[in-house]
Amino acid sequence: MAQLTCDKVTLGYDGKVVRENVSFSVKSGDYLCIIGENGSGKSTLMKTILGLKAPMSGKISYGDGLKEKEIGYLPQQTDIQKDFPASVYEIVLSGCLSKLGAKPFYTKKQKDMANYQIHRLGLDNLKKRCYRELSGGQQQRVLLARALCATKKMILLDEPVSGLDPKVTADMYELIDALNKKDGITVIMISHDIKSTLTYATHILHVGKDIFFGTKQEYLKSDFAKVFANKGGEE
Repeated sequence: MAQLTCDKVTLGYDGKVVRENVSFSVKSGDYLCIIGENGSGKSTLMKTILGLKAPMSGKISYGDGLKEKEIGYLPQQTDIQKDFPASVYEIVLSGCLSKLGAKPFYTKKQKDMANYQIHRLGLDNLKKRCYRELSGGQQQRVLLARALCATKKMILLDEPVSGLDPKVTADMYELIDALNKKDGITVIMISHDIKSTLTYATHILHVGKDIFFGTKQEYLKSDFAKVFANKGGEE
């Protein structure tokens, strides 16, 4: 049974169509990478999956016990977000906001979850540090811990290694892969890093003038890969 299904979805905003007829499904434990040209609607697709934007047509449905508010999300960072004046603990704990409901305060269970994710991602020594004082790689780990507070099933990542140095990039990819393989968390990731995409992904969604969805092996045999992969992820 699919955790997430997009059926003939048209993406857009402010009445402007960005991409039409997007169809794919994701099962528990999949590692889906979304690739394609700049401006092709990849980030809009993620926001639509999260319910932050409504599809202009078509349907997005959730199954296998997954609910829309139980999806973790690591967005692209803006310069303003990088300078946010809060502690690591406060940032990670805010990942539990969707679980607060009508309650005004975090519960002990939610605080325990934040501490667990901080420890899980090796951030114990940074717990009281101000977020804006951290390196780019440390900030991404904090945001990943925050996203994991919202989910045990699925995480969406929008260019999670953008701007990171090669060593930190490799560490981040290994961490995401471990979450997928060892913890069974379904991963949906936007990436322009075609080499790493083809290393870790189980499935590929190519969004552009034409749309491809299938396994990594099917993608490698397709005309999409012959053009796109050989150009390093840009068309």
